[in-house]
Amino acid sequence: MTATRTVIDHRHPEKAHRPDNPIQRKPAWIRVKAPNHPIYKETRELMRANGLVTVCEEAACPNIGECWSQRHATMMIMGDTCTRACSFCNVRTGMPLPLDATEPARVADAVAKLGLRHVVITSVDRDDLTDGGAAHFAAVIGAIRTAAPETTIEVLTPDFLRKPGGGDVVADARPDVFNHNLETVPRLYPSIRPGARYYQSLRLLDNVKRRAPGIFTKSGLMVGLGESRHEVGQVMDDLRIADVDFLTIGQYLQPTVKHAAVAEFVTPEGFDEYAAMARAKGFLLVSATPLTRSSYHADSDFAALAAARNRG
Repeated sequence: MTATRTVIDHRHPEKAHRPDNPIQRKPAWIRVKAPNHPIYKETRELMRANGLVTVCEEAACPNIGECWSQRHATMMIMGDTCTRACSFCNVRTGMPLPLDATEPARVADAVAKLGLRHVVITSVDRDDLTDGGAAHFAAVIGAIRTAAPETTIEVLTPDFLRKPGGGDVVADARPDVFNHNLETVPRLYPSIRPGARYYQSLRLLDNVKRRAPGIFTKSGLMVGLGESRHEVGQVMDDLRIADVDFLTIGQYLQPTVKHAAVAEFVTPEGFDEYAAMARAKGFLLVSATPLTRSSYHADSDFAALAAARNRG
């Protein structure tokens, strides 16, 4: 009889009740080198000096070495503690601290010092706030416009579930790209994204495009969670009905034994097939590779989006 080992995840004590899911060995096409570039260290030090949180670190992104070595970082505003406990996410769950009114200025200062052409601003879910943090997003956008007027701005927002008008507030601040990730197919929401609602996320993206047609809209999916190819195709169709411009598709990677298990490592050829399917459905831009993440190569992707719209 094999003994069961209990693993205590001190970063995620709220997930201790979940059963252990052994972490599988990653295939060769997933592995990345450890970061050691000097510019990586400079970027990290700037984030520390400005007291900023990045989703690159909090979500254990596999691309952090490459991105930070190019002075690309995704700023995570409104703290490092999320009010939800999605089974795929490495961000800690709990009761967040009150908003910091100095954060917009500190984010804008870091953007200016890094000399970013394009910046991605994301956040934890803040279900504790009456507007879900929408006004704080708008304040950050405004501060960046003042400190770095040449920088294009992409936001990756929560779903603003039960926060009427939250998406409108962010859209009215006129980011260049409004991103909200569907993450997975509807069938898997109860186990993977239990605090969210698939059609709320779709409605958010649709409303933003209707309110501000000039803003690019974007969404992302993880694959390898047990979804079928047909289900992924249906999500693509739903996004195109909402007139979403840009789709990212990447491999789900299990952060700890207390997170959802990887059901499949999709091959690079499988990602090529998803990319071809998405392009055939009419997305302006598609990024589908094992290591694709929402903000990976976001600056060059924005330039490609603008060029595609101009050609259209």
